[in-house]
Amino acid sequence: MSHLSLSGITKSFGGVHALRGVEFQLSERGSVHGLIGANGSGKSTLLGVLSGQLSPDAGTITLHGERVEFRDPAHALSHGIAMVSQESALAPHLSVAENILLGRRLSRSWWGIDWTSTHRRATEVLARLDLDLDPAIAVSRLRPDQRQMVEIARALSIETSVLILDEPTSSLSDDQVRSLFAAVRLLKGQGVSTVFVSHRLPELFELSDEITVLRDGLTVATGPTGAFDQTTLVDAMVGQAATRRRSGPPGRRGPTPGAAPLIEVQKASSDRAFTDVSLTVQAGEIVGLAGLTGAGRGELLESLFGARPFTGQVSLNGTSVTRARPEEAIAAGAAYLPPDRKTDGVVLQRSIVDNLLMVSTRDRRRLGAPRTADTALAATLAKRMSIKAPDLRSPVGSLSGGNQQKVAIGKWLGAGKTVLLLDEPTRGVDIAAKQEIHALLRDAAAQGTALLVSSSETDELLELCDRILVMHAGVIVADVAAAEATEPSITRLAGGHL
Repeated sequence: MSHLSLSGITKSFGGVHALRGVEFQLSERGSVHGLIGANGSGKSTLLGVLSGQLSPDAGTITLHGERVEFRDPAHALSHGIAMVSQESALAPHLSVAENILLGRRLSRSWWGIDWTSTHRRATEVLARLDLDLDPAIAVSRLRPDQRQMVEIARALSIETSVLILDEPTSSLSDDQVRSLFAAVRLLKGQGVSTVFVSHRLPELFELSDEITVLRDGLTVATGPTGAFDQTTLVDAMVGQAATRRRSGPPGRRGPTPGAAPLIEVQKASSDRAFTDVSLTVQAGEIVGLAGLTGAGRGELLESLFGARPFTGQVSLNGTSVTRARPEEAIAAGAAYLPPDRKTDGVVLQRSIVDNLLMVSTRDRRRLGAPRTADTALAATLAKRMSIKAPDLRSPVGSLSGGNQQKVAIGKWLGAGKTVLLLDEPTRGVDIAAKQEIHALLRDAAAQGTALLVSSSETDELLELCDRILVMHAGVIVADVAAAEATEPSITRLAGGHL
């Protein structure tokens, strides 16, 4: 008998069928079940049903051999099902103990909170993850991976039997991912089952015991992890025909012959982030930035866009940029894609049209409906970006992660910017969306745009870029042609092994 079973789950939103009879099973206690699918496949909706955030239109959920119907997330929690979302739900200014035992789980006495007992209980929960964290420290002082562990610890504080991890590694370094995996394996030994959602195939193969693949709201493949390889998994996700159309390494056009550099940096430095950085990017060239977390990649892009103070000389499109003001960089033809689309890249509550026109209409008054010409531009952009949505008036927050990322990029491409500064351009998107975004970026380069791309995924840089600049401790330590580089060689350079 399965530990957890979802059978015939359907869910519609208006005329959109998000789930069309999904089947999903955790075979036994302590198993790690990988869940994967392209954007729009129904993953988020299925997680919403499993965690009690959504009620299915039809289908059954069976837990420990008994049929259950979750009224809300609290009801799912009472049955031992807890979810750690991709977006943090911590209170950063509260302590580790307060976040773990938030609400009624805090130890109380007649005079208020019993902090000694609260800290002791929090320490006991952290010990299950083999974590030695001070329960009194503020969460804002923790690293991203430590914050993730606090969220998992909070889930464990309610005697969780099924833990859902939704893209938990999207903002973690390699070392932090290893720590997370070690914690999941510890929980596995304690009988806690994990539903592990990731778009990174190597992670699924390393951690999971079973894998389920969704496509178009249906379960298209499921079974032991050993029954899959990368090819069969991608075929199941996007369809065999689609995989074959996209197979083979894409050609790199390289810089436009005889073109002047559109990005020129001479001896740029920013306090404690990077030092004496010099680089050039020509029209039509895609240059990557590789390096470990903290190497200065993101801070360098922020400085070039005027969002961070720096010293040195920076020229964009032949225009000298001397002040830390994004307005100056935008006026010089530069665009910046931040690593966190939900907080900095798009306005989730506004429509697709509003977001796509955000840059191109920034100098106009925006009272009233968009002009007819602007709406037509937004429709053209949406088609060019292959944004999948029932209506361009839909809020961006209703889109899948990959489509949100396309909107975040599209607003700049629609404004005709010729310098693109991209920080983690495919973070949190699936394989199909990543390929589509790469194609869009190559197309922009072919039209004469200069791209400087920072990514924590070395294989992405090797596939996308013409050259790769490797940063270590705030310094560029190597400039290598992507065609001559390998993932091990880039990793060694990023680690300071020259």
